[in-house]
Amino acid sequence: MSEQLDVTQLNILEIMKHLPHRYPFLLVDRVTEVKVGETIRAIKNVTINEPFFVGHFAEFPVMPGVLIVEAMAQVAGLLSVLTHGERKENELYFFAAIDKARFKRQVIPGDQLVFEVELLKAARGIAKFKAVAKVDNQVAAEAEIMIAKKGV
Repeated sequence: MSEQLDVTQLNILEIMKHLPHRYPFLLVDRVTEVKVGETIRAIKNVTINEPFFVGHFAEFPVMPGVLIVEAMAQVAGLLSVLTHGERKENELYFFAAIDKARFKRQVIPGDQLVFEVELLKAARGIAKFKAVAKVDNQVAAEAEIMIAKKGV
């Protein structure tokens, strides 16, 4: 591992230094807790202004499950970057696999998604995580996610 970053919280500007995603695809607003190499907790404030709510669904806006999973992968990617140190200019962390995905609760405007991601194992630039997304302490979605570090 490279030199680890000393962090406990990250605001949106700090998140943008570590992730290449930008609006409307950056789905993490704040990191509230990090144990580098172990766990991360982050939030996404879901508002009616999200572009996907225009068509999903106009009469009953629901956050698409695939975007909840993407948000969990972004949080896992953040933990990967923070664990390995600063991301090099020619380096990206890709969403490589998803297993055991389950959706248990709809996510609607006004909800705050809380992501809890735990590193399960890592080897040769590939890491596996257990990710859970909660609203009001109820599980909305969960999955096992793999992130791969690659040069571009």
